[in-house]
Amino acid sequence: MTEAATTAAAVLPLWLEIIVAVLVLAGAGLALLGSTGLLRLPTFFERVHAPAIIATLGCWLIMHGTVLYFSVADRSLALHALLIAVFVAITVPIMSIFLMRAALFRARQMGLDVPPSLSQPKAPAEPAEAKDS
Repeated sequence: MTEAATTAAAVLPLWLEIIVAVLVLAGAGLALLGSTGLLRLPTFFERVHAPAIIATLGCWLIMHGTVLYFSVADRSLALHALLIAVFVAITVPIMSIFLMRAALFRARQMGLDVPPSLSQPKAPAEPAEAKDS
């Protein structure tokens, strides 16, 4: 461990503390905004987008603040937070797709008005002569 890491608090320049604080607070604010979307939006398909998109952006802002802080405090490039943000950026869209597909399947089973499945083959169209006779 470096000397800066063993002290109670690393002394950073004021401009850097301001940048880190703005990044972390903006990320936390966006995560909160995405969480309120769960309460405010009326349907599941609208609610699933708020935390998936906005909270992921909040995670990236917090990650940038973390990398900046620990890189300057330890005097070496600290990319450990980048791994967390990449994991979130990969898993959140996949999880959202699976949840939306499951919800669409369930809505179709219940007979609700949702878009038709694109994976089901369409019924063959009747020839024009058969319709006229």
